Amino acid sequence: MLAQLGYVAFCADIYGKGIRPQTREEAGAQAGKFKKDRALLRARVNAGLQALRQQPLVDRKRIAAVGYCFGGTAVLELARSGADLNGVVSFHGGLDALNPDDGKKIKCKVLVLHGADDPTISPQDLTAFENQMRTGGVDWQLVKFGGAVHGCSQWYAGNDNFKGVAYNERADQRSWEYMKVFFAEIFK
Repeated sequence: MLAQLGYVAFCADIYGKGIRPQTREEAGAQAGKFKKDRALLRARVNAGLQALRQQPLVDRKRIAAVGYCFGGTAVLELARSGADLNGVVSFHGGLDALNPDDGKKIKCKVLVLHGADDPTISPQDLTAFENQMRTGGVDWQLVKFGGAVHGCSQWYAGNDNFKGVAYNERADQRSWEYMKVFFAEIFK
């Protein structure tokens, strides 16, 4: 979908060669390794960024990172690492801000698209994220979609909000439009 909009799309393999979780539990275990070791996560996502920069079609002055769920967490960590980007977009990613001072390292604009009823994000993590952005002086946006839970842009997530993960067509479509507007702003 990004390529159809005219962008070069590149997907970094954070887990590593040959590691392909087959179940939600396996995926959670893999993601958990990186959530516990943010230095490793930042190293992997920065390696992906460097690989992207080497691609001949890439304009190195116009780069954004986009991630869904664990990928949303990863792009926020990329920004917190001080990476030179125009912006990051996190779709229902983890918002925990483990080191409040990391906001001061962010050099790019931040767009977070979030289900307002997402049970995976605690009120404390949401507050810590907002405080990190404010104290870091970051140009950031947090958009909450009413009636949406975690995974709201993932069509395969089912439609039962009581499970805590469910597709929400309005949130999916609206979040994509927000990202397009954000891109128009950061890639002037």
